[in-house]
Amino acid sequence: MTVEVANESGVGVDEPALVEVSRFVLGQMGIDELAELSVLLVDVEAMTELHVKWMDEPGPTDVMSFPMDELDTARRPNETGPGPALLGDVVLCPEVATEQARTGGHSLDDELQLLTVHGILHLLGFDHAEPDEEREMFRLQNELLDGWWDQRAGNPR
Repeated sequence: MTVEVANESGVGVDEPALVEVSRFVLGQMGIDELAELSVLLVDVEAMTELHVKWMDEPGPTDVMSFPMDELDTARRPNETGPGPALLGDVVLCPEVATEQARTGGHSLDDELQLLTVHGILHLLGFDHAEPDEEREMFRLQNELLDGWWDQRAGNPR
């Protein structure tokens, strides 16, 4: 899987871990090995602009997802099913995540990994607008994070 990380936030983060957690989640979710994902880290000003423009909500947020919904058309004519997908963009704001990490009692990198998983789940069609959707999405998010952290600790499931 191709995972591109662009850090335009000015905050130093563990970019390789964001790539690794993204690949782990996409693999666990059965996403095609040729899928592409972009993770963009931005400052508060840029996130505020995106949040206002796309969600019509004031101020910055921690994570936003922008699905591409574009399938690769460079397949052989006799192949069936969709080709590898351009999944879209997960946009993170480390400055917002810093306060959340402090409140949650964990590191900024842990918070950004959690937000990356959250953003990927949104790209894959999960939502938390309704209580039952929220339970399912957060259950899956926690399960994926636990699996990721177990793997990093050398305790693969």
